[in-house]
Amino acid sequence: MTGQDTDTAASTRAAGDDAGPALAINNIQVIYDEVILVLRGLSLTVPDRQIVALLGSNGAGKSTTMKAITGLLPTEHGEVTEGDIVYRGRDITRWDTADIVRAGISLVMEGRHVFEHLTVHENLMAGGFTRSGADQESVDRVYAYFPQLRERQSQRAGYLSGGEQQMLAIGRALMADPDLLMLDEPSLGLAPLLVEEIFGIIERLNSELHTTVLLVEQNARRALDIADHAYIMENGKVVLAGPAGELAENPDVKEFYLGVAESGGRRSYRDVKHHKRRKRWL
Repeated sequence: MTGQDTDTAASTRAAGDDAGPALAINNIQVIYDEVILVLRGLSLTVPDRQIVALLGSNGAGKSTTMKAITGLLPTEHGEVTEGDIVYRGRDITRWDTADIVRAGISLVMEGRHVFEHLTVHENLMAGGFTRSGADQESVDRVYAYFPQLRERQSQRAGYLSGGEQQMLAIGRALMADPDLLMLDEPSLGLAPLLVEEIFGIIERLNSELHTTVLLVEQNARRALDIADHAYIMENGKVVLAGPAGELAENPDVKEFYLGVAESGGRRSYRDVKHHKRRKRWL
């Protein structure tokens, strides 16, 4: 981006109180290596200051959606070939990732991706690279949400537990002071108690800091518990959308994503694996 475009990114962040959704994805198509069609006319909106869950099976296109929003597709030979992505009234479809972060969007990628050779404190300082300087107030705010990190601030990130690394990845994203925080599978590989802690922090960030959240999560039950709105993806497009509470009571969602049989009992893994989906929503 040019200097003028960077100023536009700053003005986009300043427009946080404008009416309308924080983010709107309008009929986008994503292709990898010029031949592999992954997203097929995907549309969704993320209302300001709400938590939106994006659910679906592996390969549905959820992570690709997150990378499209944050400008990361070119690093994997992918591109948005149709449609647009609008953040607070600005078309960011072809913006550079750094300018998207400056505009107020931060992504916590699946797999944590901390800088293992750096200390916890150094990781957090790296998270503020898009700002004029990561101040102590921002660091203290992260430590307030993740007191375990304060205790280990001088420790190399590679020696942290999986749960602590996930906390560090979220904390590093918060150092950019995002208006829209996107999380890709934040509970993956964590013990149940840590999962509850992570989801509790997501709720606090939304309620206390008014951070808008887009959440990709395999733990559909927990995601629907904290979300205001939810989308379900299959084969690169949205097949079902609505208030999270309503989707949690949808018979198909219960059966295929929450593991609950029509009788109300739990379905076994074998039953779910071998059951042929009726896909009533299609």
